[in-house]
Amino acid sequence: MDLPVPPPVKPMLAKPAAKLPTGDGLYYEPKWDGFRCIIFRDGDEVELGSRNERPLTRYFPDVVEAAKAQLPERCVVDGEIVVPRGDRLDFESLLQRIHPAASRVSKLAAETPASFVAFDLLAIGDESLLNTPFGERQARLRQALSGAQAPVYVTTVTQDAELAQRWFAEFEGAGLDGVIAKGADLPYAPDQRLMTKVKHVRTADCVVAGFRWHKSGPVVGSLLLGLYDDAGTLQHIGVAASFTMKRRAELVEELAPHRADALSGHPWQDWANAQVEGDDERRMPGATSRWNAGKDLSWVPLRPELVVEIRYDQLEGSRLRHTGQFQRWRPDRDARSCTYDQLDVPVKYDLAEVLGG
Repeated sequence: MDLPVPPPVKPMLAKPAAKLPTGDGLYYEPKWDGFRCIIFRDGDEVELGSRNERPLTRYFPDVVEAAKAQLPERCVVDGEIVVPRGDRLDFESLLQRIHPAASRVSKLAAETPASFVAFDLLAIGDESLLNTPFGERQARLRQALSGAQAPVYVTTVTQDAELAQRWFAEFEGAGLDGVIAKGADLPYAPDQRLMTKVKHVRTADCVVAGFRWHKSGPVVGSLLLGLYDDAGTLQHIGVAASFTMKRRAELVEELAPHRADALSGHPWQDWANAQVEGDDERRMPGATSRWNAGKDLSWVPLRPELVVEIRYDQLEGSRLRHTGQFQRWRPDRDARSCTYDQLDVPVKYDLAEVLGG
């Protein structure tokens, strides 16, 4: 592959902010909820680079074919791989696309085809655009992909801060998770946080029904979180993590009183027994079946009586889209009162309108 910007390239990143920045020379884009991907195309050679520089090429043959059909003959394009399902993005189906078996990859490519949303142009022909200001890069991108059709899209963009704020409020209903702001004079700086991202932040009170040990030793790695559904079943919705090592050690002591006889009558008892029996068909209520190479999913049950307040950004179906952030214990809350009713559900928004610009 002979390109002016050869793979691998770490994508340029964004630093988080509490509110949308304003000012002259800013461009705003929706924050797409998928896999960050830089596509390198040199004729019939196509490589899909990821954020961690490990190629995604083998997992998305449909995106490779779309790149050959619709991207310029020689180019490097930054964007996002997403899976549209109905009127919103389906991140859970996107996760399922990462599978070790080639036969499964082919099957999923046909059943849940992916799309590529382009938002930056790093090179075209023999020209590197890394030092070209973003305002010019995005204009060149739209020119280069002017004939693109589904499943290849060019992200919508605006310099109107009020419109961007409206996107922030409305587009979440289509499965997007915020807004990105970029300076018009911004060069493309791999692995540097020069852009700004604003994401939705919410809180919820959840039941702590277990924990997993940290890989480094006998300290807490993550808390297993649950919410009660309308039928009174405690559904696993995700985890809270990102503790300091000091805090992980403290949590061992704080959780110890709730470990005694915890599995007896535990709402996830069947799932725990299935782990011991090696039965992969039975899963924790609310949990999804997903290939995850080498990950230890063993856990320590706790009597489901502790309540924790977490910070989260959004849901994916009935589960947290990302890891929750521990805020504080809520000894004033009864565990049975922790239901889905407290969660803020965004108003639906037609994904086709977002993709159509």
